[in-house]
Amino acid sequence: MIPVNSVLQVGHFPEIMQAEIDRRFTPIHHPDPQAPAPAGNFQAILIRSNTKLPEALVKQIPSIRMVATCGVGYDNLPLDYLKANGIKASNTPGVLNDAVCELAVGMMLALLRHIPKAQEYVKSNAWSKAPFRITTTLAGKRVGIAGMGRIGQDLAERLKPFKVEIAYSGPNKKLLPYTYYREIKDLAKDCDILFLACPATPETNKMVNAAVLEALGTTGYLINIARGSVVDEDALLYALQHKKIAGAALDVFENEPNPNKDFLNLDNVLLTPHIGSATSETRIAMTQLAVDNLEAFFKQQPLPSEVNN
Repeated sequence: MIPVNSVLQVGHFPEIMQAEIDRRFTPIHHPDPQAPAPAGNFQAILIRSNTKLPEALVKQIPSIRMVATCGVGYDNLPLDYLKANGIKASNTPGVLNDAVCELAVGMMLALLRHIPKAQEYVKSNAWSKAPFRITTTLAGKRVGIAGMGRIGQDLAERLKPFKVEIAYSGPNKKLLPYTYYREIKDLAKDCDILFLACPATPETNKMVNAAVLEALGTTGYLINIARGSVVDEDALLYALQHKKIAGAALDVFENEPNPNKDFLNLDNVLLTPHIGSATSETRIAMTQLAVDNLEAFFKQQPLPSEVNN
């Protein structure tokens, strides 16, 4: 049981998620994270991973002992401050793997087979004048996954039936039946399709730079389902504009929800509005796990998915 007036809900939650929150407990709403904290003896904060939690806001509420973020990413939290002050944090890993991987595979197929353009070709009656362009098949391709965590491993399992070769990069080699590269540049050089599924950390910031894109090459494709910060967007735009890579599919951007407008003018990109986990089933499951963490905190039990920062 979560005590009344004990949780501050920061930022906006979609209707389907808010309904699940309201079913479980009654939070105090604080829509604008930049606004001064409301009066109250709050012990926990509930927030979405797409909303940045200002350190200044947490400092205004010295009674806060726990922050629950609804999402697998927790780069929105002031982790150093939380750790220094003994404030617990939780996220919602695992429950969104299916939805994110489904979108990743869909984006890959849409990018290689030009599915959005093919639909427009039919709708515009252009098909009656000439056949649609020849596209690229997936079978036989070398697929690289940068970040072989929960999502990366689930993605690899979904890719196996497509008759592809799978490799990965990351800080550590894992007991997996795939080729391992310590450096993403080496992975990019030896793959046709490069997925980004790594967390946003100082180490991964702008990890995909001009050198990595050059290694990916003119026939290579980039698919980002991680975070916009993982890619040097200036370098990516240059590579796309000058055909240094074949194309890119992006669900995440540096400046959301207002990505660089130069992406909108390219014909070799597929763009989606950060919808990796945006299914009703997944958003409900994420919300349930976030609230489960809050309930465990108030019961003084171990958190189901604590962030060990």
